[in-house]
Amino acid sequence: MRIKFTLIIICLTTLVACNKDSDFTLTGKINGLKKGKLYLQRVEDTTLVNIDSLIVEGDSEFEFYAKLKEPQILYLTLEKVDAYEYDDRIMFFAEPGEMTLNTSLKNFESQAAITGSENQIKLEEYNKIIRRFNDENLDLIKKNFEARKQETEDSIIYYDQKLQNLTKRKYLYTVNFAMNNKQFEIAPYLAISEIFDANLKYLDTIYNSLEPKVKKSKYGSVLKDFIKDRKTSDNEEATTTVTTVEE
Repeated sequence: MRIKFTLIIICLTTLVACNKDSDFTLTGKINGLKKGKLYLQRVEDTTLVNIDSLIVEGDSEFEFYAKLKEPQILYLTLEKVDAYEYDDRIMFFAEPGEMTLNTSLKNFESQAAITGSENQIKLEEYNKIIRRFNDENLDLIKKNFEARKQETEDSIIYYDQKLQNLTKRKYLYTVNFAMNNKQFEIAPYLAISEIFDANLKYLDTIYNSLEPKVKKSKYGSVLKDFIKDRKTSDNEEATTTVTTVEE
């Protein structure tokens, strides 16, 4: 009896120590989930890797602990063993501390309610507007397709121009959003994930507007290196063009 009690104390002590070493806690519930496997993941060198995982059997509540020194994008992935055809994945902007994520099996991604992260609030705000741009883009693509099908040149030119203008508006919205949220890590993240192919002056403007701590962050450092590489690449292309013309 004494041995069993000692083992329980050791297990509890180990669990508490593990939790103390963690900078990040994610708890939540997936309504309707009976069986499956959950993964907490992040991207490392363009590859999605597992941070932790757990098996769900009857209890739809979950809890993850992880080392997280700064805000960054993480993923909660559900591997199903029921009648649903596809696995599901929720992307969210994690921050050190405690976060909650509640959703349902039926609408795993769309019904996700996430709290505990200021960057996540900003990401949801951004996505809400971007969805409008994307809806408008799909509508214009459909109209452009119909115009090409009917071979109406004026309409083709008109919708091509509308699509170009929409892209510019989307890029400018992203630039302004990033600059208006320069104190958050989402600012450099949006620059490298949404408008990486934009004019360098826009990326430079975003980076230069960032607060010092954000410049030093994971995504701030990535943006800095990306701008440097783009400038080097552009200079090499310009040199090659000049040499070709002279020849």
